Amino acid sequence: MLAFLHFLATVWTLLKKDLRVWARQPVNILVTFIPPVGFLITSALGTAAVGRSPVALVTLDHDAKGQQMEQIFHEADVFRITDATPGQARMLYNGVQVIAIITIPGDFTKRVEAHEQSPIDVEVNNLNLDFTNDIRRSVPDAITQYYEAQGSTSPIHITMRETDLRARDIDLFAYSVLPSIVLLLTISGLVNGALSTAREWEDQTVKELLLSPTSRSALVMGKVLAGFLVTFTLGTFVLLVGYALGWTRPEGIYWVTSLLAMALVALMSSGLGVAIGASVQRIQPVSGLAINSAFLVFFLAGGTGVLAFEPAFLQNIAAFVPLTYGRHALEMAVFYGSSDLFARDVTVLLVAAVAALSLGSLSMRRGIAR
Repeated sequence: MLAFLHFLATVWTLLKKDLRVWARQPVNILVTFIPPVGFLITSALGTAAVGRSPVALVTLDHDAKGQQMEQIFHEADVFRITDATPGQARMLYNGVQVIAIITIPGDFTKRVEAHEQSPIDVEVNNLNLDFTNDIRRSVPDAITQYYEAQGSTSPIHITMRETDLRARDIDLFAYSVLPSIVLLLTISGLVNGALSTAREWEDQTVKELLLSPTSRSALVMGKVLAGFLVTFTLGTFVLLVGYALGWTRPEGIYWVTSLLAMALVALMSSGLGVAIGASVQRIQPVSGLAINSAFLVFFLAGGTGVLAFEPAFLQNIAAFVPLTYGRHALEMAVFYGSSDLFARDVTVLLVAAVAALSLGSLSMRRGIAR
């Protein structure tokens, strides 16, 4: 019992020491937060740019069918529409302020009622394939909705039915928040674990630890727990901020599953950080190595994209990256209120965390032995 209490006291002492050092160095916070925040800002700008295509809508037909077609375009929720005259639309188009001009001709109602072809003119600036394809898909879709709205009077009878795989639609920017949290957990665990461990050698305080009656297990555990506590706290803080802003909304038991997945990712990255720090033993190289390692495993796990839509070779690689399963567990819990494959995800993360702790312990012991 006394040996166990001494073990806990030693771990607690080392934990407090590393936390005090971390708190006195604001650069640690900057190094940890800048990459995920950068990803969020990039995602926000990208969402604003590609979310809805900007178009100029020219309605020359002011009768019933023309007005209905105009309303359909407005309600399609795939365009950022600017209603304009032909002259205004041309100025916007030439100034590259809109990607296309959609024109409802003046005789649209007359042609529809006469059951004649009623073309809608679309002029597209194809400088960007993504925008161009959005227009090419969206305009026919809006016209399809127009025919559906005619009901039994429509010359073309259309019935549309959508079946969603998920119960909730996630905004593109909100979808990028969880990968950013995973990146934060990875960078924080690797950087803080590596720096606190390498600092012991660079400051030569490791000699004090070696000469003290501290057990090697307590030494390793104190280092890992310090990195874990900082990392898990930062990740939880960002998750709560996301909840307050409406980006991340786990409910009920899924708060527990979300925090569990984050804790396992934090524990794994902290163990790897200690392993890197004990192996390199110098602050400057260990910092770059830890950050680059974090980015590498993050992108191998799919990064900020949708892994299911990535190339097959990347999906095959991601299957062997534990962060893939941490991200999946978080997405299911936070966005969809689902425990789909949760047992698999937790098992992989738990095995990876134990392996990382073992590697950190082995590296620390080898470093001490030299």
